[in-house]
Amino acid sequence: MIKNLRFELSFKDIFQLESKLKFCISNNINKINIPCKGCIKKTFLNKTIEYIGENYSELDVIYHYSLYHQYTNNVEASYVEFLKFMDRLSRYNNEDILIVSGSNKKKNFEILDVLNNLTNEKFLTFKIGTAYNPYLKKHYKILGERLRFEQKNSSGLINSIWIQFGTDINLLESEFNFLKKSTFNNHNNHNDNIKFFGSLLIPSKQFIARFKFRPWKGVYIAEKYLYSLDEFYRFTIDLIEFYLDNNICPVIETDFYSKEKLDDIYTLLKK
Repeated sequence: MIKNLRFELSFKDIFQLESKLKFCISNNINKINIPCKGCIKKTFLNKTIEYIGENYSELDVIYHYSLYHQYTNNVEASYVEFLKFMDRLSRYNNEDILIVSGSNKKKNFEILDVLNNLTNEKFLTFKIGTAYNPYLKKHYKILGERLRFEQKNSSGLINSIWIQFGTDINLLESEFNFLKKSTFNNHNNHNDNIKFFGSLLIPSKQFIARFKFRPWKGVYIAEKYLYSLDEFYRFTIDLIEFYLDNNICPVIETDFYSKEKLDDIYTLLKK
């Protein structure tokens, strides 16, 4: 399973990207995700695709596409830019993409709109992923995640499901069972092998301090884990066990750019 881990890279410029890519390669990490947030969007995201494609073609890269961050002028122009983005990916033999609506959905340009448009594209070869947050209804009083997923899944275009991080395993198990049942019963889906990925945040004093100061939107972490590193560590072991037992590929979304931090991750996965 360690070989199948995915690591999300965060960087501010090409020089930092280069440094982190070299770290990944020197530590036998070849499955990476490039988010679409912060400064990694629009022109810089395009430059990133070209830079990695021309210099690190051996890497297995999955790019994220935030419809909110990538919105341009109007819906029609934004969709054209999205198609250009996929064309740019295909030039470098990237086949997978994770599409997210973003924290603030754009009217008539969120994932359901885009999936509806893509069903009319004749030569679509991409494997499309969608995010799912199991914790919205209970912990954030936001309804509709299940319904939205069923609508996305009915497009027949979904190839992977990316599960948000949270610290309620009972709720995660319930929602994961729903996802499996929903994908199995969807007759419009021509893909019998939908992949599941699960966000994994590695606990540390630094991460807890940052999260307390500025919580990540839509990420549920129970208070007891924010005030006890040992409790958070034990929960993470349980979450990893759940992921591995259910063939969910962990995606490391916290800082791993040192030998010590990488060793901590591998230690957790071996417990």
